[in-house]
Amino acid sequence: MTGPAPGRAQSDPDLAAVAPVIRAARERAPLVHCLTATVSMGIVADGLLAAGARPMMTETLAEAPVVTTVADALAVNLGTLSTDAMDGIPATVAAAVRDGRPWVLDPTAIGLAPVRTPLARRLLDSHPEVVRGNASEVLALVGAGAGGRGADSVAAPAAAEAAAREVARRTGGAVAVSGATDLVLDAGRQALVARGTSLLTRVTGTGCLLGALTAACCAVEVDPFRAALAATTWLDLAGELAAERAAGPGSFRVELLDALDAVGQMVENGLGQ
Repeated sequence: MTGPAPGRAQSDPDLAAVAPVIRAARERAPLVHCLTATVSMGIVADGLLAAGARPMMTETLAEAPVVTTVADALAVNLGTLSTDAMDGIPATVAAAVRDGRPWVLDPTAIGLAPVRTPLARRLLDSHPEVVRGNASEVLALVGAGAGGRGADSVAAPAAAEAAAREVARRTGGAVAVSGATDLVLDAGRQALVARGTSLLTRVTGTGCLLGALTAACCAVEVDPFRAALAATTWLDLAGELAAERAAGPGSFRVELLDALDAVGQMVENGLGQ
């Protein structure tokens, strides 16, 4: 997610490779139920809308398992785990699994945290379609590391490849590891996405947004690997476009929303082919 200098998505083979998934997400406008960090709710909701999806956010045990029954996909993020979410997440995941609804796990900032770390490991038994995190988080999921510095990774995606494969074997789905070169894999396939911009790491919630965008792609694509690759590429290309227009992190945040829509419009107009 923090790759080389920006490039133009209009004639980009990376965009062409994931265009069918992006096009489907734009056409179907999936409703994504997001149990996400409070610090990132705004950018997650706005980012989904800009991409063409629709957000919904409820985390309490009394309501979340019920309202998730009308969603097309579920995104679970452990970034600012509250007491309500700690109780509501397992029941909401159980409701999604019961109904055959795709769901994505984003194990934000696990490692030393005594509540969210065991919770994230237990949730793997509910077989998320995609686990999306940074390298330190993926390593911590399998007990191979103590986590990063808060939500920041202290390891590169390549260092987490074996751990990501272990997670994929356990869940039967895909794993997306964010970093300078993003790693997306499942039991039999692997892709590297050396795209994006370092500005994505200077705005709160872009990783949370990627988890929600991955859930939106899972709602329209039955192959978790293709869904994860599409979401990763979509955000990276949007980041590149936004970086070309932005003066710094503040304006980048605003430009990123426009760029998510712009990448979708490119696909709709047949560009990037």
